Amino acid sequence: MQMLYKPDWEQARARMLAWWAGAESDRPIIQVTAPRREAPGRPGWSSWSLIHNLDHPERALEGYEAYCRDTFFGGEAFPNLWINLGPGVTAAYLGRVPRIAEETVWFEAAEAMSWERILSLRLDPDDKWWAITKRLTSLATERGHGQYFASVTDLNGVHNVLGSLRGTQRLAMDCLDDPDLVKRASAHLTDIWLQCYDELVGITQRRQEGSSSWMGIWFPGRGSDVQSDFAAMLSPRMFADLILPDLRRQCQHVEQSIFHWDGPGQIRHLDALLDIPELGGLQWVPGAGNPTTGSPQWFPLYQRIQARGKRLVLQGMEPGDVRGVVETCDPRGLLITTSCATEQEARDLLAMVPQWARARR
Repeated sequence: MQMLYKPDWEQARARMLAWWAGAESDRPIIQVTAPRREAPGRPGWSSWSLIHNLDHPERALEGYEAYCRDTFFGGEAFPNLWINLGPGVTAAYLGRVPRIAEETVWFEAAEAMSWERILSLRLDPDDKWWAITKRLTSLATERGHGQYFASVTDLNGVHNVLGSLRGTQRLAMDCLDDPDLVKRASAHLTDIWLQCYDELVGITQRRQEGSSSWMGIWFPGRGSDVQSDFAAMLSPRMFADLILPDLRRQCQHVEQSIFHWDGPGQIRHLDALLDIPELGGLQWVPGAGNPTTGSPQWFPLYQRIQARGKRLVLQGMEPGDVRGVVETCDPRGLLITTSCATEQEARDLLAMVPQWARARR
């Protein structure tokens, strides 16, 4: 497939296919973006533009296309339009009214939804926010064909969505007081999550090969992020009992999966995650106030992940940190996302990465 804003897409696609296949490689996957030489003062792009232009989404898409024209997508970076309606917009499909701010959306309400109501929830095909999501996904998919990918929206983690319905703090207490109800509700919401995913990826795959998500990673088939930020509040025993069964169902349902491993509070769950046979890899997010993804502090975690044959995704890395990570980690199964100030800096970085990979300690 030719892609207007990614002329070397076929080469990037071949590398990504090899990455998913676990093949040996001369370098890790590198996704690097920069302003094009001819557009050093490119306009910015905010993924929140869509939710602020619901009546005229074409305006947001025009803004994204302008961004793409002015952006160098180096290595395996590619133009990926994230249908961003807020993390966990699934809660809006189930009755929570979104509270929209300039750069975020909340779905929790002051009053906890009852277990009886949660267990009776169904995906209403006529729900306002579900209809909006499908309309935007279809519009972006059709308009982006041959230019950019349209992603599946951020359905988020099942237990994060349950937290939006019950209240996060209330759900934490529920895990102690009513774990069986938590499991029943989680399984029920997983059914709905899978239904939403199937319908949305069905829309995007009408016009594009594979799939993508907010992570900006290309999946050759029906791929998705999976996540549970709520798990940071749980012990390893409760994680295994209450979270893992639904995570595994999601991983079994899709063809490729990456877990959004968010913050030090989730480190205690690493071994349990690595034990999920169907999980393809982990995206490490250190969390605010902690050393960034390029810090040697995290290298032992990276080595544990790679030793178990899981893919390691490190995004938002400073360009100056790329060398240390590449020289430490196995290039097979490693994906790094970074950005540079100029196109030439990005090209120079790409040229050096194979050399650093050969010097791996």
